[in-house]
Amino acid sequence: MSADRRKPVLVIGLGRFGGAVSRTLERMGHEVLAVDCDAELVQEFAPDLTKVVEADATDEAVLERLGVADFGSAVVAIGTDIEASVLSVLALADLGLTNIWAKATNDKHARILERTGAQHVVFPEQRMGERVAHLLNERLLDFIGFGDEFAIARLKAPEPIVGLPLVSSECRKKFDVTVVGVKRDGENFIHAVPDTIIFPEDELVVSGRIDDIERFSAI
Repeated sequence: MSADRRKPVLVIGLGRFGGAVSRTLERMGHEVLAVDCDAELVQEFAPDLTKVVEADATDEAVLERLGVADFGSAVVAIGTDIEASVLSVLALADLGLTNIWAKATNDKHARILERTGAQHVVFPEQRMGERVAHLLNERLLDFIGFGDEFAIARLKAPEPIVGLPLVSSECRKKFDVTVVGVKRDGENFIHAVPDTIIFPEDELVVSGRIDDIERFSAI
């Protein structure tokens, strides 16, 4: 392993979520050990990942033989089979892993995963549904929520602030949002400062409460 290679990660489950996580981790420079009981998925992902194994990840002895106790992080990406999801998290916790991420399908599933040993529980379908709902209004170009209230969004510059420096438009004072940066067609992203003048067709990256961002995008 090269000196700049990032820490290896175990991924259990190669469905849409687990597959996307695995390939992204590889692109980021991590070694990935992926485990799935589906032979076709194992064959599909074998060329893309460091190592892919067809195995039962609910069996602690199997995971021990694979050496997963040496991994710092694991992602349990099983969603539809709740029993397999929970048993996999339990096996990893019993092997001493302390950075376990797990996919949940509902709140009850999430509570069981947390009590079984998962330190981080994610709801990818729910998050994507919320993101799509916010983007459907056509004013927001991109949206990332943080918890229930806050978000970072990319949007077209609202007409009332075009032609003004940010210090004059007072976005934070009037609309309770912070303009983090500006992207212009054909130019690199720039970090916003008080003297930054907003041009027509500028795209803004803003942060704030979700409701405030929605209101700001509609002015």
